[in-house]
Amino acid sequence: MTAFRPQQRHLTIQGRLFHFVSYEGRPANHRRAQLAYPAMWYLMVEGRRCPVLPCDSSQSVPEVDAALRDWAEDNALGPVAGTLPLASRALNGGVYCRGNWWGPN
Repeated sequence: MTAFRPQQRHLTIQGRLFHFVSYEGRPANHRRAQLAYPAMWYLMVEGRRCPVLPCDSSQSVPEVDAALRDWAEDNALGPVAGTLPLASRALNGGVYCRGNWWGPN
């Protein structure tokens, strides 16, 4: 059995830096009612990690980068400027809504 080697990828997508880290999976622990989960790629955001994709050791670095880039473009970035009308205020009491949840526009 080979030991899991965590990896880190730093990608710049549309001018924003994304930091992805792979973590080893965990077997189920029925005594503690914990489910098993596979090795995963996580997006690191302000000291927290958000699950992204299962980690496949057979993928090459360019394939991993492409998969992480596709995920970030689909899930972590807001709409491209000019494609949708911008709503600066929400209907619920004038609360400000950002175009995406990763940071300021």
